[in-house]
Amino acid sequence: MPIKILPPEVTSKIAAGEVIERPSSVVKELIENSLDAGATEISVEAHNGGVSYLRVTDNGCGLSAAEVEIAIRRHATSKITGLDDLEHIRTLGFRGEALPSIASVAEVEILSRDSGSSAASYLHLENGKVNAREKKSRPQGTTITVRRLFQNFPARLKFLKSASTESGHIATLVGQFALAFPEVKFELVIDGKNSLRTTGDAELRSSVAVVYGLETAKKMLEVEGTDGMLYIRGLASPPSVERSTRSYMSFFVNRRYVRNALLARAVETAYEGLLMTGRHPVAVINIAIPPEETDVNVHPTKLEVKFRNNNTVFTALVRTLRDTLAKSPLPAIRSGVEDASAQTLWGQFPHTAVLPPLRAVGQLSSSYILAEGEDGLYLVDQHAAHERILFDKILLQRAQKKPEVQGMLEPLAIELSTQQEQAITACGGLLSELGFTLEPFGERTCLVRAVPALLNGNNLNEAIRELLDEIGGEQDTQKRDIKAAQSLACHGAIRAGQTLDGGEMASLVKQLERTSQPRTCPHGRPTMIHLSSQQLKKEFGRTG
Repeated sequence: MPIKILPPEVTSKIAAGEVIERPSSVVKELIENSLDAGATEISVEAHNGGVSYLRVTDNGCGLSAAEVEIAIRRHATSKITGLDDLEHIRTLGFRGEALPSIASVAEVEILSRDSGSSAASYLHLENGKVNAREKKSRPQGTTITVRRLFQNFPARLKFLKSASTESGHIATLVGQFALAFPEVKFELVIDGKNSLRTTGDAELRSSVAVVYGLETAKKMLEVEGTDGMLYIRGLASPPSVERSTRSYMSFFVNRRYVRNALLARAVETAYEGLLMTGRHPVAVINIAIPPEETDVNVHPTKLEVKFRNNNTVFTALVRTLRDTLAKSPLPAIRSGVEDASAQTLWGQFPHTAVLPPLRAVGQLSSSYILAEGEDGLYLVDQHAAHERILFDKILLQRAQKKPEVQGMLEPLAIELSTQQEQAITACGGLLSELGFTLEPFGERTCLVRAVPALLNGNNLNEAIRELLDEIGGEQDTQKRDIKAAQSLACHGAIRAGQTLDGGEMASLVKQLERTSQPRTCPHGRPTMIHLSSQQLKKEFGRTG
């Protein structure tokens, strides 16, 4: 096949595909343009996951009529003039660079007015071509409206997820901008419903309250530290506030939202020994660093970043967070090193072993059941064991479509994050099958009228919000069902530190014997450890 130059309509769509991956990509590019234009108020509206309709309105400096015409051309920008500028980027985007990409895969309307114009300039574009020009009235600022995204790009359109999932991506993105720019008033409306509204009071804690909830915001710890050229600032949770996913860790480099494994690993390292395995902190961290020490052009969407000196950044973030945690009332940090002799003494059975009949004989530290078996002593973790029992019970009830439900004497109002609210919409059927009755109750709040009986009055607020976190981002229905059962089992299970009487211990052990995998909890942790009769004899020096 001979080599040839591709026509402009093909190359424009290829370029657009690199920048515009989904509706949230459009929102990201337009919000960055608004922020670079000095906007203090930004409104985002989306319908049908942003595919049918997207609109971003700001009160920034706006564009003159001449600039509007230039902004829709490729490689047009007001932010750089030469190669040297690429090493010192201090803006979020190159003003106008996204507009041609968006216009090549959607119908676009641009309405903008700068301070020196008496009227706003309006352009209507289809297939990247201008087919209407007008003068209209609007205050200073810019409004970009995008309709029928990917209408002529079916290859990209078919890979989009459901409308609720795409709306969730938009909500997550706007939430991140709100955390990065607390001095800007953000508003997000999804399918006619207000999903997020920040005050723009320049207080990060206020934005955290809107994005993650007031209860979480109140408990967050102030983070601040310097290390040479680095300045680290933000909020981080005490160990008592933890989540089941890493999605509550947000990182900004010079206020640009980024995904970076190094920063995530630094946060996890700082919390080592303070959180259980599989639990993660809430953190909102901004790192101010000279632009020449970073590379934000690793990916066309600019969501990734590289540091010139990874070790310096990693060490500075770990030290800053540990200093923060050291100033709050915390339990002692565990080293994580286990006694080798204990590892030898306390063996574990393989998952496939058949569990022998056990007889509960006592309780240790109000957390472990001592049980006698046919070959020695078994130490049963009461929480892990009850988790396994409840997990199997939940799966059985779902298969039989007979959940055990407990109605609330008084409806419980729960404040939700935007993502949790989207999870209720996307997973309503699953929640109903599990035994929940949830009703919308104003902005980002739901009323709980019934819950699965196994929750038994435990911290329902936390249990429901964590369940929504677990299932909200999972597309695979089978994995989603498992995560839901795991989350409910964990919250419904007996806790460590809870004293049990003889009958309760005996019942728990007997129920454990009848489960599908009595040796492990639903998360794969052991439910028990075993000290054999032979090991006992050896430890006591008995030969007979």
